[in-house]
Amino acid sequence: MGELDSFEILPNHAVAPVGASGVPRSAWQRTKRAARWHRPYAAILLLLDAGAVALASLTARAGLDPDKITAGFHGQPGLFNLMAFAVMPAAWLLVLWGHGAYDRRYLGSGTDEFKRVVRGSWTVVAIVAFAAFAFKVDVSRTSVGVALVGGLVYVLVLRYIARKGLAFARTRFHLATHRMLLIGTLQEALEVHAAIARDPAAGLVPVGIHLIEGYAPQPSTVTPVPVHAGRDILSLVRELNADTIAVCGSASAEPVELRRLAWQLEGTGIDLAVAPQLTDIAGPRVHIRPIEGIPLLYVEEPKLSGVGWLFKNVLDRVLALIGLLLVLPLFPFVALAIKLSDPGPIFFRQPRIGREGKMFRVWKLRTMYIDAEERLATLHDQNESDGLLFKMKNDPRIFRVGKWLRATSIDELPQILNVLMGEMSLVGPRPLPAEDGDFLGDVRRRLLVRPGITGLWQVSGRSELSWDDAVRLDLYYVDNWSLVLDLHTMWRTIGVVVFRKGAY
Repeated sequence: MGELDSFEILPNHAVAPVGASGVPRSAWQRTKRAARWHRPYAAILLLLDAGAVALASLTARAGLDPDKITAGFHGQPGLFNLMAFAVMPAAWLLVLWGHGAYDRRYLGSGTDEFKRVVRGSWTVVAIVAFAAFAFKVDVSRTSVGVALVGGLVYVLVLRYIARKGLAFARTRFHLATHRMLLIGTLQEALEVHAAIARDPAAGLVPVGIHLIEGYAPQPSTVTPVPVHAGRDILSLVRELNADTIAVCGSASAEPVELRRLAWQLEGTGIDLAVAPQLTDIAGPRVHIRPIEGIPLLYVEEPKLSGVGWLFKNVLDRVLALIGLLLVLPLFPFVALAIKLSDPGPIFFRQPRIGREGKMFRVWKLRTMYIDAEERLATLHDQNESDGLLFKMKNDPRIFRVGKWLRATSIDELPQILNVLMGEMSLVGPRPLPAEDGDFLGDVRRRLLVRPGITGLWQVSGRSELSWDDAVRLDLYYVDNWSLVLDLHTMWRTIGVVVFRKGAY
């Protein structure tokens, strides 16, 4: 294979389509995307959204007096049905389309799709309110409120179900995916490949690597995808049947070559993505500000204060108090089961490191025999964890009821008391034992927030994760905290607990 000293796009005019390299195209010509999964998916969303709005109108009609609902339509139920089940869904779909809720760039991953649905729905509320005022339509405010709020809720729920179905199709059947060619150095491309592989539901499937420098490795070298060097990019894309090119790391710092690549891809339907060296920083912290044609990437500081942070603290206390009242009737039965399994205390308290390095004692239901600490010395060679914590799938120190308490996460419920006392949060990095806590280097950054009962670590694999992955998720939470991230994590926790994923 050839050797490249820089990021160079080799021209191939024989196969370049009309419109590539900046060739003018007709104003009416529309580029057909190489990846077309979004078309049937958007059509499904259209049907679901229309059905959701119609269902909301049906809900409003079913729960209220029909005479009051149709009063503004001069007692004509046919006119009401036309407005509720035809005009309203059509108008709602049009507004969602105007807000980009069917744009392929936002479908399938991320939160932008749902944000646009919410904004579009609020626009519908404003339009309906203005129309009712302008035309002096005497309609039931309750029915309108139920229909509008119900429409938003139904649309969001059905889109969430559709997103789950798309993720299932991608992970199980490898459908609706993007075949991606990675361009960069071997190390940078492999790092991007590893990051993409962690989220198969995103639908990104690397199919090859094109090196910007050095030789392609020997055929005997083990790499997750084929590695090429010295090839024409467009012909390689066609050979691999790729529909997306990702420029990784230092390759993205070559502005002239990157611009030429973008020119060559015009009219081909192939997407161009740039994966900068800045990783694990979520969108809300990243802003692009063009200055004289130069797109400057600004990275804001994590927002660990302000109104949002205050709301998180209030939400922690309120939900913890409600949770405590709900689980109190369960404690006598659990306490009896623990006592019958092994004489000793019901609760287990251990020193942990909290926010800003402050030590506190965490509350847990006891799941191990009282001599567990003495037994630990004889089990160190059977440790299945690669990090600071001792993990063993069939730990003999855990009694039978304790295994069930751990699998169902009931043993963590007493930590609600730590939340009420302000020592922990509902969502955050897991608190590490004080005697085992290696808080040097990057790990120390997790102390900027209070530890949580649940977190990204728990909803992403729990005990099945490596120590490096657990630390990476904790640091991602600290760097990208938001209320939406907290609520999403709590929602995912329900599924993890119900299906007992990664718990032992």
